[in-house]
Amino acid sequence: MYQLLRHGLFRLPAEAAHDLGLLGLDLAGSWLAQPPPPCPVSCLGLTFPNPVGLAAGLDKNGDHIDALGRLGFGFVEIGTITPRPQPGNPKPRMFRLPRQQAVINRLGFNNKGIDHLCRQLRRSRWASDGGIVGINIGKNRDTAQHQASEDYLICLRKAWPLASYITVNISSPNTSGLRDLQHGDSFAELLTQLESERERMVARHQRDVPLLIKLAPDMTAAEMDAVAKRLNSAAIDGVICANTTISRPAGIASVEHGNETGGLSGAPLRPLADRCLHEFRQRLRTDLPIIGTGGICQGSDAAEKIRLGASLVQFYTGLIYRGPALIHDAVTAILQLADADQP
Repeated sequence: MYQLLRHGLFRLPAEAAHDLGLLGLDLAGSWLAQPPPPCPVSCLGLTFPNPVGLAAGLDKNGDHIDALGRLGFGFVEIGTITPRPQPGNPKPRMFRLPRQQAVINRLGFNNKGIDHLCRQLRRSRWASDGGIVGINIGKNRDTAQHQASEDYLICLRKAWPLASYITVNISSPNTSGLRDLQHGDSFAELLTQLESERERMVARHQRDVPLLIKLAPDMTAAEMDAVAKRLNSAAIDGVICANTTISRPAGIASVEHGNETGGLSGAPLRPLADRCLHEFRQRLRTDLPIIGTGGICQGSDAAEKIRLGASLVQFYTGLIYRGPALIHDAVTAILQLADADQP
């Protein structure tokens, strides 16, 4: 059924298809679901019904949590959300590369703001029934770089009572200067601010919330060394590897839309994202879990990320091309990997 729906949606511009597809899930998502087998995982102090989640970006505003949760995901990450609503970059800003199972986007954190997302999360039946929901936070485009930490703290404070975990997105390529927050004094200052605010939130709300950092896949070895050193000494609970890439693997530039500016996701990202995951797993503390994302388009892609050291996995672009069947396939492949590893 999904392949028939995809055929119709792919006749529309990518962003229009994205919006219409989400509305379709609200109305008929349960018809498309293929519930995966049980595969509980304990990670981040939480118990996930399975290790396969939805990556941030599909449901930026938390408007479709219940429909997405019903598809069988072990967890759903919403956002990226910013303190104030913003329209994002000018359209067109999302492009499909169907033969490559890829997408290029330069959306630019288009969203309705943290207050709207929190209202939607409070209304979510799936979340109130125990569904695990991560909130991915970012900074507004017009916030000065030296004030970026405050944008993250605003979102952190408002998300804290509602989120199962919070992801700090400092790796999108579509907000000018955002990736600079991964490095040097800016990174150190942000981590310090997050740690201090976390202490205040725990005291105020009497609950701790796991904090994760989402990283870019385009770092050099020296940059990875520096980032890992900071993370190993910080009060951070996990890492997501990796966001979209600004690079263009061989052959991409020659296809229609392949030269568009923005972050590349989907199958061509997988080798780079897997390398990022492997390299950070070698550098990070063994007790610091990694969520592997980037390029999962079939079950074996998800299992490979687990083999490389991920505790959980996520996808978004793969869902566009494969539909909800990919959730079932990914969980099944991870279970098969675990069975193969048994003595």
